[in-house]
Amino acid sequence: MANHVSALKRARQTETRTAVNRANRSRVRSSLRALREALAKGDVKAAQVQYRETVSALDKSVQKGILHDNTASRYKSRLNARLKAMATAKA
Repeated sequence: MANHVSALKRARQTETRTAVNRANRSRVRSSLRALREALAKGDVKAAQVQYRETVSALDKSVQKGILHDNTASRYKSRLNARLKAMATAKA
């Protein structure tokens, strides 16, 4: 356990940052799950709305340092490809 004042402060800061990072990561994962479920159901309108929210969550996670830029780009690309394939199949 930390004994110095500065080490105690660092421990407090780490706990706070961990909670924030966990909340952001959870938000991204929940959004991804919701989009994948909408794609699985075949609901184009709901999937398009959820795609916009998911892309926003991914971009914010990159800004906050939760995900790497290329990782978010890969997610967006693959999800958009699935969305477009489903939309064109329905039309």
